[in-house]
Amino acid sequence: MKMYLHYFILFSLLAAASTALVQDFCVADLSLPAGPAGYPCKKSSSVTADDFAFHGLAAAGNTTNIISAAVTPAFDGQFPGVNGLGVSIARLDLAAGGVIPIHTHPAASEILVVIEGTICAGLISSFDNVVYLKTLFKGDVMVFPQGLLHFQINSGKTPALAYVSFSGQNPGLQITDFALFANDFPTELVAKTTFLDVAQIKKLKGVLGGTK
Repeated sequence: MKMYLHYFILFSLLAAASTALVQDFCVADLSLPAGPAGYPCKKSSSVTADDFAFHGLAAAGNTTNIISAAVTPAFDGQFPGVNGLGVSIARLDLAAGGVIPIHTHPAASEILVVIEGTICAGLISSFDNVVYLKTLFKGDVMVFPQGLLHFQINSGKTPALAYVSFSGQNPGLQITDFALFANDFPTELVAKTTFLDVAQIKKLKGVLGGTK
């Protein structure tokens, strides 16, 4: 009985300590480096209403690039108020023919809502590699589970606009094409691990800025 009482008292003390650490918010102090859990908190005396508002999603992003698309993030590094809250948002602009290549967000799930245009979106399951494709129109919503490969393509003839929200303050991003061809990953190893032709690998490295 004494042992159970000891554990109960210990649990109660730990619970009380954890409750004492709870804060209303942890606005990011961008003057300090981010850690695994996000940015350190600003002193409450330095927090203002501006920390809880973000005005960067009104203007369209620049889509004159290799993917004819632009992502404007409002993550913890741009929007200090979301730090520690497990939410964030971004604007997605796709010119006609624009594409967000196959990629993953290792730290968050994603919900996309189409505001204008037509977007073909898809995701690939990890356990059996099933591909789930959907053509989305204005007002449609699609979810992409955390860590799964997915993509978006403007399948219409006019520019497309979408907003994407995440279940994390910084979802992380790894684009498969860039991971393979935009760095110094040796061509012979890329060929061995992907079964791609060496000439094609070198061509893609040339386009994306990779070496070796």
